[in-house]
Amino acid sequence: MSLAMRWTRLLMVVSAIGFAGAAYAIRAVMDGPIEQYSGAALSGAIVYTIVIFIWPPVSPLIAGSSAIAYCWFIEFSQLTPVPAALSQRSWLARQLLGAQFDPVDVVWYPIGVISLVAAHWVLRARTRSRANPTPARSEP
Repeated sequence: MSLAMRWTRLLMVVSAIGFAGAAYAIRAVMDGPIEQYSGAALSGAIVYTIVIFIWPPVSPLIAGSSAIAYCWFIEFSQLTPVPAALSQRSWLARQLLGAQFDPVDVVWYPIGVISLVAAHWVLRARTRSRANPTPARSEP
């Protein structure tokens, strides 16, 4: 594994911990819509970091689409009784699966992912431009 992949994975672990910490901090001091919306957006951001951790060379668009699809899958699975039953038995299951469907979350997951896709795109373009500088043109 290359050094760049190791650094990327370390950055994703640190980012996921930071996003989770922010979500729990907001939950501790806020109540209502801000708590709910930020929780969904930060959950989407955490899933994005997991996708990059698993496959560092993935394109931003694929990573973002995968993260949003996964979040939506989990959210829509809450229309069945399975996540609620598992959440009653386990704190971890409640954190990972939630307990009940909320259509507002479906909108907020992409909001948490889109800014990371944009940042990933910019960083990737900047890294590639440094690795492959365009040759200077000589005057005739």
